[in-house]
Order: sequence, then structure tokens, then C-alpha cells
Amino acid sequence: MENRFKKSWQQFIDQELIKASLVLAKLGFSLDEKQKHISGERYLSSYSKLVLLGRRDSDGKRVIIKLSSDLEIKKEINDEVNSRKVLHKINFAYHVFFSPAEILFTEGSSYTILITEFIEQDKTFLERPLKEQFFIALKAFEAQEAIHATTYEHASIINKAFGIWRAKDYINSFEENVNKIREINLANIELDDDLSVAREFLKSNITIIDLYSNFLTHWDFVPHNFRIRGNDMYLLDHSSIRFGNKYEGWARFLNFMSLHNQDLEKLLLDYIRDNRNKKEYLALRLMRVFRLTELILYYAHSLENVEGNLRTLNKKRIDFWTEALRAVLDDRFLDKNIIATYTQTRDILRDKDEKQRQIGLH
Repeated sequence: MENRFKKSWQQFIDQELIKASLVLAKLGFSLDEKQKHISGERYLSSYSKLVLLGRRDSDGKRVIIKLSSDLEIKKEINDEVNSRKVLHKINFAYHVFFSPAEILFTEGSSYTILITEFIEQDKTFLERPLKEQFFIALKAFEAQEAIHATTYEHASIINKAFGIWRAKDYINSFEENVNKIREINLANIELDDDLSVAREFLKSNITIIDLYSNFLTHWDFVPHNFRIRGNDMYLLDHSSIRFGNKYEGWARFLNFMSLHNQDLEKLLLDYIRDNRNKKEYLALRLMRVFRLTELILYYAHSLENVEGNLRTLNKKRIDFWTEALRAVLDDRFLDKNIIATYTQTRDILRDKDEKQRQIGLH
């Protein structure tokens, strides 16, 4: 049986692509025939924002096009444009982070459109040698940590552009996430117990969260949100930057690597343990717990919109990330057998469109 939610998304996409193609043609741009960023499981998180591949008609230059007709997503695209300007103004992490060149930005009654250059890379982050991955990641995180709200000369500008998350914000968000997970009623007693342990862990260390807050952080810093050309790193997503705990970006990255590259996870954790104090290592664990709870909620919330193999897979994903949460709470690595079993199951249950979308994504 065809997923009703996916069918609705596909109908929306078909209509939007026709209208968007006409608008883009007047601006001198054409869309590629294949659009991997709106295929596969992307419908679960894209909502009304389309990320499209295309070319500039005048010279064939490859571009990335972000557009939407939804008022809320229009604002998000506008905020991203402003974020790019602010980061450029303060020379954020000069010689570490670059932004794809903005080619066109326009706001109309039908669409808000942001077009940037497509950044080619000869290999993905995870295809690079482990040592190179380590130094690229470390350099990126240290560049973010260099900007602190209480000392940086442009703090007032950045605060207005990105906002600030302090300990109370993380705790409040965590509580909301847990309540939503429980409302979904997964009938998972072990998960419920783990969430209670996580709550106590966060609340008993609230001063640690605040101790390392007020830093500029990219809270969705994972390989599909940056590309590397030569020795330069290009940030593709400027909507995920805010002032917050400096280990929030580290946490997202390490949780990702606990599945995709546990050797890199270990190297980075060893670096923190060997070169920074125990409170910083604790702050990292706290942020990992916070971000893992978000991930569990994402898949729990998706269950009402998925059927068949994808519903089965997302239940497996909830189980897997619950195991990851338990491992961080216990301060240990996720069992390699659990990772192997999960990845094998995931690869069997993914449909062909999602398998195609994943090629080169990370």
C-alpha cells in the first residue's frame, strides 16, 4: 500500500516543480532532471522547503536552489541570507569556513529563492583518511569556540542574528521532547526509564551546561552540511548556527560518527579527555544526551506518517538511538555488534529511492 503522506508530498512536489521551473526560467536558471534532495525519505523533514539542483543558463554553472512558497519557510530562507551576511561581516573563522557564493536572492509573492554556487569536492569527508578527518573536524570546532558572546566585539550583532541558548533553554527543550515522546506512547518501558535517567543527568549538571554556554555553535554540524574543496571547508547550512553550549555541535557530530565512523568518534573523545578538563568532557556528554533525545523524538514522531518497511525501520531506529543514549549515559562506546545488526537491517528496509539519495550524501 502506498504511503498516504508520501503520496501527498509527491503530489505537492510535482505541482511545485512545474511552477518553480517557470519562475526560475525567467531568472535564467534550469533544474536538473534528477532531484535527489527531495527524493527517498526526505519527505519526512522537507515540509515546504525545496532544495534543488540546477544550472545557470548563461554559462551552465551548477547551482543549489533553495525555495519555498510557505510563509514560515520563506522567513527561514531570509534568516539564512542574513546569517550569511553577519558571518561575513565579522569574518567568522576566517580561513577555516567559507560560504558558497550567493548568486541570487529574491523575495516575491509566490516564492522566496536563494541560489548559491554548487561546491564540487573530489571526495566526501568520510572517504578521507582518518587522520585527515580528525584534523578537519577539530579545526572546525575550535574555530567555532573562538567566538564567545561575552568577549567578542560583534557580540550584539551576532546575538540579534542567531539568538542564545542557555542551560534553562536546553532543559526546557529536553522536557518538551520527553513529554512528546511519551505522548506518542511507544509502549517502551526501557526507553521511558532511560529518559528518566537522562533527565536526572541533565538537571543535576545544569551549572556545567551554563559554564560552557554563550559560544557560537553549528548545532547540525555533520558531513552533509559541509563540503571540502582543496583545503577549504564550505558551510552549506547557515540556518543551524546559534550561541549555545560549545559542545552542542560536537555532540551532533559525535552521535553521527557513533554510527558512521566509530574510530573517529574515539579519536575526538580521547582528544577531549586528554587535553581538556573533566568538566568539559562532562559537558560534551550532556549535550550528546540532549541531542540523542531529539533524534529519538524525530523518529517517534514520524511513525504516524510512515507505513510498511519504513515504519518498521523507524522503530528499529528508535531502538538503535536508545541504545546510543544508554551508552552515553554509561560513558561507554556503542557495541559494534549493535551497529552492525542495525546497519544490515537498515540497508534491507530502505527503498530504492532512499538508497539512491544516500549515494555521496555523507
